[in-house]
Amino acid sequence: MRTLLALGAMVVASIAPMRAHHAFAAEFDEKKPVKFLDATVTKVELINPHSWIHVDVKQPDGTVENWAIEAGSPNILMRRGITKNTLNKGDKIVIDGYQSKDGSKRANGRDLTLPNGQHLFLGSSGPGEGAPYEVPRPGVDTKK
Repeated sequence: MRTLLALGAMVVASIAPMRAHHAFAAEFDEKKPVKFLDATVTKVELINPHSWIHVDVKQPDGTVENWAIEAGSPNILMRRGITKNTLNKGDKIVIDGYQSKDGSKRANGRDLTLPNGQHLFLGSSGPGEGAPYEVPRPGVDTKK
């Protein structure tokens, strides 16, 4: 009986994450590219199934919009060279991706340029051939 209850609890717990995961085309529009040349990081959430980078973007009229940029899972981002220490509140970054279909201030991120000029792929499930570059993993992708 205890095993059956535990199994039922695991099934119920797995429903929410499955509902939260989606295909790129269900939520984002590849015909609405966005590129922020001077975004300021306000918050970073390295969570499953998708991480989020929140940025303030200054508009031509001087107003500031807060955008939420969807990225890959923490595991995917780590393989791309992004860790919990890569981005900090206040960092100035360049980010590009694709806006949400509903027109809200959300986008699926593709590329991230750090303040030091390093380019990183955000693990997007968007259009294209996947990661154009990755950080080599010592002992896995490189020989000692």
